[in-house]
Amino acid sequence: MICVNQNDDPYRVESVDRAMQLLDLLTERGTLSVTDAAGELGVAASTAHRLLTTMTHRGFVEQGEKRLYHPGAKLTGQRTDGNQLRRIVRTMRPHVEALAHRVDETVHLVMLTGPDVRFLDGVEGSQLLRVSLRIGSRTPAFTTSGGKAILADLGDASIPALYPTGLPRWRDQEPAPLDALRRELAHIRTRGYAVNVKESDADVTAVGVCIAREPSLALSIAVPAERYTEKVEKVLARELLATAASIRSR
Repeated sequence: MICVNQNDDPYRVESVDRAMQLLDLLTERGTLSVTDAAGELGVAASTAHRLLTTMTHRGFVEQGEKRLYHPGAKLTGQRTDGNQLRRIVRTMRPHVEALAHRVDETVHLVMLTGPDVRFLDGVEGSQLLRVSLRIGSRTPAFTTSGGKAILADLGDASIPALYPTGLPRWRDQEPAPLDALRRELAHIRTRGYAVNVKESDADVTAVGVCIAREPSLALSIAVPAERYTEKVEKVLARELLATAASIRSR
């Protein structure tokens, strides 16, 4: 076999090659900052930023919280365009509103996007102490109740594809091993719903259920952690499961 130095390849297009390297890094790591991208490519941060921005416009990359870049819908295979998203939100809106009215807590509709969930829509509770809306934000799926409900529904076979190098660090905490996540997902499948206890936000606890697989959607109810009890969990889970059953029956 003859090995050819990539830099000596007469057919190599430098900008395309760099973009491919970034896609490889995103697939391996799950997230990437402009600084990391620039360091890996050996280019200026402005060059790395232009490459990532271009790929974002094309749907191969998405930017989430803390200006970190993630695999986009075209890279993960979940290609949901703007019109589809609007249809999903419009279809699910009555269910979100009805659920929020019954429990008087903040309800969100989330969708799996790569290893994260995107908050598509929501209705805020009316209580004085309540959780604010997060519409438009993106958070690691394993830290949210809706995300964990989706992961449990997809099954353990999806975990290596979403987290090929293990769970990423979140909020400066050491990530749990994948085996611990698998055990939690198995418990969620048995119980029927997922719980996030101060994982995505130190002041919030939430309950979530998966409502669809293609695309992967979930509903979650978030409450201030100081008002959360086991009794509250059971009430919220019952309402979520009833809503999920109603959605699936239609």
